[in-house]
Amino acid sequence: MAQVSVRRMTTDEFEERMGAIAREYAAEQVAAGRWERDGAVDRARAENARMLPKGPATSRMLVLRGVDEDGRPIGRAWVGLDHPRGAPGVAFLYDIEVVRDRRGEGLGRALLAAVESAARDAGAEALELNVFGGNAAAIRMYDAAGYAVVTQQMRKRL
Repeated sequence: MAQVSVRRMTTDEFEERMGAIAREYAAEQVAAGRWERDGAVDRARAENARMLPKGPATSRMLVLRGVDEDGRPIGRAWVGLDHPRGAPGVAFLYDIEVVRDRRGEGLGRALLAAVESAARDAGAEALELNVFGGNAAAIRMYDAAGYAVVTQQMRKRL
């Protein structure tokens, strides 16, 4: 497996990435039929600002930059140490991504393992996440990493 470590994201890195995170999250919500397209990016930005009022220094949040063995940035992750629905001891992975030009190198699994280690070091006993049903590559990665389905939402277009 590729060697990846994580560190706290700097304020500059955070500011640079938050626009992209909001756009990507909004697109996922629209594609899943959960949000209307109009206003989706603004809604995502507002949610992120509410959850991360102090940016990467927000208490009980791990806003991380993944780096390879040479210290080059390869991705990002965002973990809340308090589960959004209050599950005790369970952290929640809000975002994880390998930069586009480094995909296919096995860095996703290595980044996920580094994020899990950081969450465990911060006191988490488990890590939960949401993955959209159309993201087959991510589903395969999480399955291979030992994640199990604990809830499942299903929808049929009428």
